[in-house]
Amino acid sequence: MARTLDVEDLANIRLVSNPAVAGSTGYFVVTRINLEKDRYESSIWSVDLSTGELRAVTKGPSDTAPLPSPKGSKLAFLSRRGLRKRERGVRLWVLERGGEPRPLAYFPLGVLDMAWAPDESKLAVAAYEGRPEDDVKHVERLPIWINDFGYAYNVESHLYLVDAYSGAVVKITEGWAKVKHVAWSPDGRYIAYTVARDELRPYLVDLMIYDVASGQHKVLASGLASDHHVAWGPGSDAVAIIGHKMPRGFSSHNRVYVYWLDGTERCLTCGFDRNVVNTLNSDVRGPSMAPAIRWVDGWIYFIATVGGYAELYSVDLEGRVERVIGGEGVVDEFAIGEDGAILYTYMEPTAPKELYLYMDGSSRRLTAFNDLFLSRIKLSRPQRFSFRASDGVEVEGWALTPPEKAGEKTPWVLYIHGGPKTAWGYSFMFEFQLLAAKGFAVVYINPRGSDGYSEEFADIRCKYGERDFQDLMEAVDKALEAFPELDRERAAVMGGSYGGYMTNWIITRTDRFKAAITQRSICDWVSMYSTTDIGWYFVEDQICCTPWKNREKCLEKSPIYYVGGVKTPTLVVHSIEDYRTWLDQGIAFFTALRLRGVEARLVMFPGESHELTRKGRPKHRVEDLREKIDWLKRHL
Repeated sequence: MARTLDVEDLANIRLVSNPAVAGSTGYFVVTRINLEKDRYESSIWSVDLSTGELRAVTKGPSDTAPLPSPKGSKLAFLSRRGLRKRERGVRLWVLERGGEPRPLAYFPLGVLDMAWAPDESKLAVAAYEGRPEDDVKHVERLPIWINDFGYAYNVESHLYLVDAYSGAVVKITEGWAKVKHVAWSPDGRYIAYTVARDELRPYLVDLMIYDVASGQHKVLASGLASDHHVAWGPGSDAVAIIGHKMPRGFSSHNRVYVYWLDGTERCLTCGFDRNVVNTLNSDVRGPSMAPAIRWVDGWIYFIATVGGYAELYSVDLEGRVERVIGGEGVVDEFAIGEDGAILYTYMEPTAPKELYLYMDGSSRRLTAFNDLFLSRIKLSRPQRFSFRASDGVEVEGWALTPPEKAGEKTPWVLYIHGGPKTAWGYSFMFEFQLLAAKGFAVVYINPRGSDGYSEEFADIRCKYGERDFQDLMEAVDKALEAFPELDRERAAVMGGSYGGYMTNWIITRTDRFKAAITQRSICDWVSMYSTTDIGWYFVEDQICCTPWKNREKCLEKSPIYYVGGVKTPTLVVHSIEDYRTWLDQGIAFFTALRLRGVEARLVMFPGESHELTRKGRPKHRVEDLREKIDWLKRHL
């Protein structure tokens, strides 16, 4: 008999991630959430693309980032094998056919990206370098810290070469640098890499070319907002990159640009008004370093967020965009073989990611790691609805109702995503399914500011809490019309990050919700500006305020200054090491609520970052879910 989902079922989900291809063999990572040991256990698997035969290549428990060499004779990967529990960093390992894995190099602060030389003799690696201080902190640079990393004021990242046989490591870049992504040209002559050189604007990168023989570095493009991979053209004469030039600040859509070595530039997707990266939210993703862009023959491949979907597209050098793989789900990562076979991970609202193969115009599923568990569980399928907002723009949303209905009105939650430039849609959300299993319907929409639509739709700079707030409130009315089973008198509002900000904003403006849950939220833009890893440039761009220039704008958009009218019982959840929206935000809002006599509860998670709900320690994730469910049960 199938049963409904429970909190501990998080440990029954297997996370399939990071596809890679070499010849007729595919590689990927499988991650198990081990509640008993309170850790994630990852191992690398292979699949024969012709027969579908699966095989565990490594035993784990910390093996990630499989990178087969161009000829397929070697497999590089990252692992914490041999490192002590409290020791930071990873080791780069290599596995040769018929042999045992052997360690090549240790990177004490972690690896960002890596690429094989075409002759398989070396690897280019982008890795962190620095000296974190264990005691007194002596800070002269920004940012002081980076979310999910820690103190970073004396940490850089550089380009390294690693010998694939001896393990010898040579540092290539000098000076203050934040190298992010690397790619080796097919002819072996060059390494393309992206690097940020301005500590005050770390989001802007230069696209560089390193001549391996001469040791010369050349700037191919500068001032591009990009945190994404690069890909070489087959002729080794051009590089493709995903990024943008900030026409709408951080609300801008990413585009596919190509830069030729002679300096010629072309934007291939500027006529395609969608973001060419995957921004669909999910809380069941495994570790991955799979590139977001591939160049095969005359086509460049990328994933785009389109409404509630993430689909695989290709574009040629004339700017013709074609959809390759899509459907009512999310193409999350992909890799392409020499014969055009596409290995990709795909999830649906009722199924976590599995591995698929696309060949000759059709797809087939290769793995079934979650099938046995899912066959024993009752899940809910979301129902889409849309409406015309009061200004005439179409807004899209979904409702996930309990799998077992009691024949009476259902309590429900308006759940707001983070970003704001991310999206809800056809991805798998364990938390949503769990809430539904516990008897709460979940309504989630993509208001103005969300990704998946036009660039204009995403641009709410200087106007947080205005059109987005209206969209959310109008969505509540439309959802009540579309789904009569929703109880008008038993509704809650919740969200994280930007969604936490909007939760705070909403309860300062209406009492229509009987409970609120605000997680990793923002309540004060002045504090956000000066204490967080992205604050000074994100707040200036999105809120359009600088505390010492136009403080009144910061205050105008800060929920804490309107807390005097709040009556809604509120659960405040915050991670103690959240450096994206620092702990002071949660503490300040909770303190203000208690001083006002509002029922409130503050739950703080030690050792966790902004990523608690996505990759926090398993026991903390379970506790977080329990706290939310208990709060909703108490008030709805």
